[in-house]
Amino acid sequence: MSTPGIYLSTTIPYINGRPHLGHALEFVQADVLARHYRQAGHQVRLQSGTDDNSLKNVLAAAAEGTDVADLVSRNSAAFEALSGPLQLSFDDFIRTSSDPRHRPGVERFWRACAARGDLYRKSYQGLYCTGCEQFYRPAELDGGRCPEHGTEPETVSEENWFFRLSRYAGRLKEEITSGRLRIEPAARRHEVLAFIDGGLEDFSASRPASRAGGWGIPVPGDPGQVIYVWWDALGNYITSLGYGDGPGAPAFRRWWAGPGQRIHLAGKGVLRFHAVYWPAMLLSAGLPLPTAIYVHDYLTIGGAKISKSAAGPAARAADPAALAAAYGPDAVRWWLLREVPRTGDADFTPERLVARANEDLANGLGNLVSRVTSMVHRYRDGALPAAGNPAAGRTPAAALELAAACGRLPAEIAAALARPDFRAATAALAALTGQANRCIEDTAPWRLARDGGPASAQQLDAVLAALTTACRTLAAELAPFLPGLAAKVTAAFSAGPDGRLPAPSPLYPRLV
Repeated sequence: MSTPGIYLSTTIPYINGRPHLGHALEFVQADVLARHYRQAGHQVRLQSGTDDNSLKNVLAAAAEGTDVADLVSRNSAAFEALSGPLQLSFDDFIRTSSDPRHRPGVERFWRACAARGDLYRKSYQGLYCTGCEQFYRPAELDGGRCPEHGTEPETVSEENWFFRLSRYAGRLKEEITSGRLRIEPAARRHEVLAFIDGGLEDFSASRPASRAGGWGIPVPGDPGQVIYVWWDALGNYITSLGYGDGPGAPAFRRWWAGPGQRIHLAGKGVLRFHAVYWPAMLLSAGLPLPTAIYVHDYLTIGGAKISKSAAGPAARAADPAALAAAYGPDAVRWWLLREVPRTGDADFTPERLVARANEDLANGLGNLVSRVTSMVHRYRDGALPAAGNPAAGRTPAAALELAAACGRLPAEIAAALARPDFRAATAALAALTGQANRCIEDTAPWRLARDGGPASAQQLDAVLAALTTACRTLAAELAPFLPGLAAKVTAAFSAGPDGRLPAPSPLYPRLV
């Protein structure tokens, strides 16, 4: 019998422009969790994709004189291609305009909510931000401007289909406060609860097809309307599982309707849609809710949120594929995981990326691996010694303390990722690396080798064994974060047929 699965999903971004480092942040976070859970023996499905049916995409195509389908195909391919330079391990990638699973699933989902009586038509006038694809109440604006984009919303008058969000306020609050729908960090959970307590208003779930330029999925039974982009896009989490074929579809039963975890990763700007609108839509359709929503803040450059519309130096600095080509995937992934806090925005510069990689990966881990492999070759002809017997009193205290720290590391990382706190997890890796390097200074293996004698030889064996264990532990625990670099560490401590380690070689040269 299969174990409960873990279904991890990123948001699917608009593709009116090329991907930037903010998208890479969420992709890398999701990839780390997927690799971590796979390594722990769980069955995992990691999914991403692109939100193709957006008015923003229509407007972007018109601005450059391109067919919408061509623009969508080109930009979607750029997002999917990030799997290479960022070493992402996605199991599925859905394009909502062309994936044959999507439209039937969205239509089935719409009909399920309509059958519950939760969809109705009405005329409406409101303040609409095209950048957010969202209507705002005047009180939600910042000096009359969109709090997300700093632009003045346009006044839009339409007759659309509306969803009865107000009907689900009580149930949403109960799901969240009970912990069945877990929102992390706590500050975002409080934000969602405050939004619910402020009173939920029904929201527009469609727009006139004429305004959308005929782009999008028509409302079932009402071809003059297309399904609102957020309704369409949120459905990807289940349409990709074959929900269009019915709730009995095997993948849907396995990953959504089964007993496992359903974890969304999302940025703070789309929190309302994922933590309020989407769960309410699922309640209406009679479907299970996500079990957790992990929310991250923004990356900035010069204090300004990174945007797909950025141009010039800011655009080049925020291009994840270009950064990976210039500095390597390990440096990019490490900065995103090591520097971005659990709460609060993080300002990016290439100089900060280089400084962090040099400090932790070159001077820290790279130096440690080089020193340990070189000492094993110099003092033991490349053959790994057996661990000393602590009871015999031949193991120096620093080596014993290092061994104990190695034993604690897996639990520390698991606890950090369960929150999730990627910065704390990578800090634990850096801390063990630092402790191992200090162990070398404290035990002075070169002095033990020079002293000679049985006692010094046993102590040297114990130290080298502890340091080797530390490097192997780091390789294993680093694998979800930096799979390429972790594989190099593993190879450096894998004995060949002759029982000896490979000749020492630089692990991670300093970046310039």
